[in-house]
Amino acid sequence: MPVRLRLAALAATAAAVLIAPTAPTGAVGAVHVEDTPFPPLTPAVAAELDAAIQRTLRETRVPGVVVGLWAPGKGSYVKTFGVADKATSAPMKTDLNFRIGSETKTFTVTALLQLVDQHKLSLDDPIGKYVSGVPNGDRITLRELAGMRSGLYNYSEDPDFDKALLAGQVFTPQQLLDYSFKHGVQFAPDAKFDYSNTNLILLGLVIEKVTGRSIQQVVNDDVVKPAGLRRTLFPTGAEYPDPHPQGYTEVSDKIVNATDWNPSWAWAAGAVISDLQDLRSWAKTLATGTLLTPATQAERLKTKPIGEIPGAGYGLGVFDVQGWIGHNGSLPGYESLTVYLPEEQATMVVLLNTDALVDGQEPSTLFGEAITDIVTPDHVYPGHKVTAPRPS
Repeated sequence: MPVRLRLAALAATAAAVLIAPTAPTGAVGAVHVEDTPFPPLTPAVAAELDAAIQRTLRETRVPGVVVGLWAPGKGSYVKTFGVADKATSAPMKTDLNFRIGSETKTFTVTALLQLVDQHKLSLDDPIGKYVSGVPNGDRITLRELAGMRSGLYNYSEDPDFDKALLAGQVFTPQQLLDYSFKHGVQFAPDAKFDYSNTNLILLGLVIEKVTGRSIQQVVNDDVVKPAGLRRTLFPTGAEYPDPHPQGYTEVSDKIVNATDWNPSWAWAAGAVISDLQDLRSWAKTLATGTLLTPATQAERLKTKPIGEIPGAGYGLGVFDVQGWIGHNGSLPGYESLTVYLPEEQATMVVLLNTDALVDGQEPSTLFGEAITDIVTPDHVYPGHKVTAPRPS
């Protein structure tokens, strides 16, 4: 199958971006919530989760999974299943670093929104103000890019891009845009929702132009640090800090090791690396808007229906599915899901070392569904039949 980023369960892959080293006016510094003691779930509920996750592991044929759940009034559950390395049978562990794919988008758009708070740009600015040569660039706004409503073709669905990725090419942002722009526009701005990594490459370029710094510097210094994240990184190349699991993807119906594939092809749409406890903290920071002013956070959470997923909407670089706010990620070798449920102040993080679909479904979504069906039955994170092309 072609190598493509897909709409992983609701969206896919993630990135990081921001500007000033301090939080914007009106925002409060984040607290790393891993430092807060948390009682465990009752043995009965934990046993039920064990059984559900083990069953899902067998059904999805995922090598290994890390699961974290924290729900006030119910308790916490942090556990690993399966292996981090199929060759050595090394077990999955809770302290491993993971490539988090499209969860990167939550960092990138947070960076953009901080610039809004600093009055350095407006969400209603046309992208043509910052980047030349964009089809419909005088009409497509930054808001429409962040909300996946631009109408720009997704470069990661281009057949020539597939071939270059499999050949090991290292991409520049402009090369990624070239794959998109040769297709022109798919529909008028804001006409509908259409998940496209092209949107986030453009927003990354906007952030670099406005700040005068690289996207890596902006994300690492102005988003990651103020959020109190200790093991989250927007890499400059293919580096992947130890310890980390091996990641497995599917190419032409064969499973291959994609651990060291260079994430340049995902850049501001999907290159960030993180771990369980940092993502636990980030989930609440993202959903509650700690790094933004209340007004800007309110703009971020104005979701519009995704359409094909009941009870799901997409805001600005974030989704709301049955009350769970956050994002998922998928790139060759890895999948992730990080969400926060404000109604119950609950957090769920799922990390996998494969992105191979199961009967057209994202394995991360199947784990999320199995977990929430037990712990938050009024807010079940739904499974979804994927129709968008997948990376393999």
